[in-house]
Amino acid sequence: MKNSKIKIPWWEPKIGKREHELIKSVLDNHFPNEGKLTTLFEEKLSKLLGCRNAIAVNNATSAMFLSLKALGIGHGDEVIVPDITFISTANAVEMTGAKPVLVDINPKTLNMDPDKFAAGITKKTKAVIPVHVSGRAAEIGKIMQIAQGKNIHVVEDAAEGFTSRHRGKCLGNFGIAGCFSFSAAKTITTGQGGAVITNDDKVAVRLRELKDQGRPTRGTGGDDIHNSIGYNFKFTDLQAAVGLGQLEYLGERAERQKRNHKLYAEKLKGLEGISLFHFDLEGGEVPQWTDAAAEKRNELDKYLQDSGIDCRRFWFPVHTQKPYKLPDANFPNSTKMSKKAIWLPSAFTLTDDDVMAVCAKIKEFYKNGQ
Repeated sequence: MKNSKIKIPWWEPKIGKREHELIKSVLDNHFPNEGKLTTLFEEKLSKLLGCRNAIAVNNATSAMFLSLKALGIGHGDEVIVPDITFISTANAVEMTGAKPVLVDINPKTLNMDPDKFAAGITKKTKAVIPVHVSGRAAEIGKIMQIAQGKNIHVVEDAAEGFTSRHRGKCLGNFGIAGCFSFSAAKTITTGQGGAVITNDDKVAVRLRELKDQGRPTRGTGGDDIHNSIGYNFKFTDLQAAVGLGQLEYLGERAERQKRNHKLYAEKLKGLEGISLFHFDLEGGEVPQWTDAAAEKRNELDKYLQDSGIDCRRFWFPVHTQKPYKLPDANFPNSTKMSKKAIWLPSAFTLTDDDVMAVCAKIKEFYKNGQ
């Protein structure tokens, strides 16, 4: 249940009339499994993101796992992962049998520090997963340069970067593969769900085999040819129906998210105690969420909650979680910044007045010396 005190949500999914119509069409056809609508959804993703291939899967964690698996990564290999990310990035590496190697972040962006990436490379390093935190592009040019010099695959975790652009290209198109999420807290949602994009046709074929029991093309479930081992990470037409409907609102939602961030940047500029992480809006970046570094972060969060305003505190660094426990001293930036980082209300359902109200309460908190 929603907290009845909350008047301004951090995020709020929205399902429209079009999704209901498309879901009904799937139910009327009596085939809710992966089928024609999934293919159509993939085709629309490919065109929208400017890539050769888009493969819909059941979530972004699976997308990363399948991407690594398609590249032959497994036991005895290492994959470099930033310490500030949702734990699924590291878990996807673990699923392959490879070892996730954590590296520190740039405190100005919360994204992977390319120098730390370079320092973390060993003879066992086979891939790196830069994460585009909140839809803000990682330093992908430097990361690609380092990776290419060492024959290391780059798999982008663009779970929060759907349609966010950098240097004229959508995120996810720089490495060998890019992975997206359509969970409930994303600009478009299919409930759960995700996708992998790639411009490498051979990798695309392998991805389709891996997601569907070793079949490179959709089969009958009967006398199909299975030339390789695969799994079951399929999408469904029910999810595709929701996704296709959601795509119809994508443009206006992304514009609202950019508007939210622009207002926060204007109204909180120069306020002592809090600073926003920068987005290159003019360059095409789309803030999935507006994030900030806040002094007295926990107290601010409680103050806003008590005022009916919902925020979300940042993840704990991966190195602090029990499965990946390592000393804080190895990660000074992520250790420091994770205690300050917070996502402000960022929903595309917000109005200018909502954002202004949030800013007013933040100013009140810091100016009153809370």
